[in-house]
Amino acid sequence: MPWAWVAGASEGLGLAFAELLADRGHALVLIARRGAVLEEAAARIGTRHGVRVVVHAADVADDGFAEHLHTWCLETPPAIAVFNAAYAPIGEFLELSESDLLRVIDTNARAPLLFARILGGHMAAAGSGALILMSSLAGLQGSPNVAAYAATKALNIVLAEGLWSELRARGVNVHVCCAGAIRTPGYAKASSGEAPGTLDAEVVARAALDHVGGGPRITPGWINKLAALVVGRWLPRKLAISIMASATRELG
Repeated sequence: MPWAWVAGASEGLGLAFAELLADRGHALVLIARRGAVLEEAAARIGTRHGVRVVVHAADVADDGFAEHLHTWCLETPPAIAVFNAAYAPIGEFLELSESDLLRVIDTNARAPLLFARILGGHMAAAGSGALILMSSLAGLQGSPNVAAYAATKALNIVLAEGLWSELRARGVNVHVCCAGAIRTPGYAKASSGEAPGTLDAEVVARAALDHVGGGPRITPGWINKLAALVVGRWLPRKLAISIMASATRELG
């Protein structure tokens, strides 16, 4: 069985990716900080789908993450990989601690860069593979109340688009999934209600996986596609930021 990797796999969207990949016949490498939760999820998936599941309880923000990736790639060479891990502290930028802001960078920017470099290198050497970076509609413009998070999601969009062009000649498909609100435990804790276009995690994961081999960017859901077009391209920047401010004001 080819190996599919999911970083940020213990619940929500990452778990939905793992379930779908297992259903499609992949053995799994699952990475997340909460080892006990991850082990339970891995046992359920392995039993349900009859696939091998390897678990790594690790924090993608740690300094040793890259060294771990090199070792794990030799043991379980990736055929497809999803980077879904994220850190999103909510609040005004000046009210967030410096440690929070640095963790945003380490989790949402540094880690996917290393993930793409190391796993993408193994895929390119093999002449095939697929890499999906999860981003957000928040990364299409400045997003008050989640400003640092949105900035790192913008990095993931531009990174994946560049790698889509660089690596496809070497047999590697790279895509970025710009998701809107997703029904996950984390979103339920952060929001008092559902935003327009909110989707189930399984719908988002399926759309991203089905898009492999297509263009560089996928936005699941027609409402979210329209929002990305209107806010990301048609509206003046000042108005787009104001709309995002209204959308993120209730988070917390």
